[in-house]
Amino acid sequence: MKISEINVSYVNEHSGTIKVSSSRSAYNLALKNWNEDTIELQEEVKIILLNRANGLVGIYSLSKGGVSASIVDIKLILSVALKAVASNMIIVHNHPSGNLKPSETDIKLTHRLKKAAKTVEISLLDHLIISKEGYYSLVDEGDL
Repeated sequence: MKISEINVSYVNEHSGTIKVSSSRSAYNLALKNWNEDTIELQEEVKIILLNRANGLVGIYSLSKGGVSASIVDIKLILSVALKAVASNMIIVHNHPSGNLKPSETDIKLTHRLKKAAKTVEISLLDHLIISKEGYYSLVDEGDL
């Protein structure tokens, strides 16, 4: 019986040369990799994967949802981060409404993801909620 491997791949043209040193640099990186036509239309979740020195390994588009929600599967996030041999990660999602305040669900999910990632020695550095005009960092605001 042949068993297939699930293949997750990424193209890293910069080999860690792009550094993420702050929530602002993570926001700018995310915004450059977001479809500006849909940022105010539907919620989307992406994971910024980083090496030990916070150099960019890749950005993974996790899910696209509706106008007010998107699915976040912790097992899928961790499987991608492990396959990419990431040491650190930042979760980013948009609120199409433009309201950057995290929901209680956002905060609870972030804490669950941080705990799960820690078990496989991956650090969740931040969770950003973004719009075209700005961002909310759970770390900067003391929510993580």
